[in-house]
Amino acid sequence: MASPNPVVTIAVDNDATAEHQSPAERRQALRIVEALLFAAAEPLSADDLAGRLPDGADITGLLHALQERYADRGVNLVQVAGKWNFRTAADLSFLLSRDALEQRRLSRAAMETLAITAYHQPVTRAEIEEIRGVATSKGTLDLLLETGWIRMRGRRKSPGRPVTYGTTEAFLSHFGLDSVGDLPGVDELKGAGLLDSRVPSDFSVPDPHAGDELTEDEDPLEEDEFRAELAAEDAADEEED
Repeated sequence: MASPNPVVTIAVDNDATAEHQSPAERRQALRIVEALLFAAAEPLSADDLAGRLPDGADITGLLHALQERYADRGVNLVQVAGKWNFRTAADLSFLLSRDALEQRRLSRAAMETLAITAYHQPVTRAEIEEIRGVATSKGTLDLLLETGWIRMRGRRKSPGRPVTYGTTEAFLSHFGLDSVGDLPGVDELKGAGLLDSRVPSDFSVPDPHAGDELTEDEDPLEEDEFRAELAAEDAADEEED
């Protein structure tokens, strides 16, 4: 059985720099990156990898070289949510379908709510309802919160201080996105049949806020407030029932 962290015993020259690396040193650095990614249980960021390499190592160049090396193989090196990991090549994913867990399909309301949250984040429940044109049940938001695809970000600096929602790293990972900036644009949505080809010429998709930092019109949501918000929404839903 292989040791849980086989790369820790690899000796590296911490005084080496990218400019002075010999071909042999670069090959060794490439092997280290490859080993770290294979052994990792979760995707690793460039900083995670750089911390295990000689000082000044060209981590960006090494990752791109490794990505090119695996481009035509059964597994590919991909960057998702700003981190790197090996994944089964897209054209071979069908071979693993028999081993995949059966996934419950999201309802139309949940899909619409998720899409609105992704493209309009940070967004409040009232804003989601205004865009959809119908009320959004707490159960729909609860489901998306439980999947880990959306999260409570903060509170809008407006009357009532409503909670704002945004997507998570798990959302990016599941849909194979590096950032929310990679969400499909108008042409891609039309090509996928998700937009009517006769949409107005001035139609455009929103520019979602990327990153975990709060915007100027958001206040932090403290842990106690987070729990109180959930309790308040539960009580409100019970009264409606």
